[in-house]
Amino acid sequence: MSVRSAESSLTVTLVKGGRTKIAYPAVLVHDDGTRVTVRAPWAAPGVRDFGFVRFEPGDVFTEHYWRDRWFAVKEVRTGAGVLKGWYCDITRPAEIRDGVLLVEDLDLDLWVSADGSTVLRLDEDEFEESGLAGRDPAAAREAVRALDGLERLARAEGLAGLLAVPPEHPCADAQLI
Repeated sequence: MSVRSAESSLTVTLVKGGRTKIAYPAVLVHDDGTRVTVRAPWAAPGVRDFGFVRFEPGDVFTEHYWRDRWFAVKEVRTGAGVLKGWYCDITRPAEIRDGVLLVEDLDLDLWVSADGSTVLRLDEDEFEESGLAGRDPAAAREAVRALDGLERLARAEGLAGLLAVPPEHPCADAQLI
């Protein structure tokens, strides 16, 4: 397996319901063929206040995507480097094509605060309304399984351990969830 660590750029494209939700430039930090890590500034215009966290200009996201897992984990820091927490998107496994990191959002999300004291399941109503369970029951099961697994991991030991294993380490390919 070739491990690629480079300061090259990719476009992260998040698709939802067959349409592009957002696309933004990111710097490729690491790609080992299974896990892809990119870094990007907060890409949406202005501030997004969720009540439990604010994403705002200057925030930096280090985003971890897997080609064999149904989630992405985004470490969120202020521009000064202070950890805010982890925002997890439940997605189909990521693909890279022609400089585009393509990810299909399946509506479920998880927020884990920096100190691990807050773990929130998000958008379960949107997931139900999406109709995925009727259109693609296998994908819906994988999405729920991924959310449940990430929540268990976050509550038991936190997400930092999932991300701390160097991508080239032999344990990095193990299914932790």
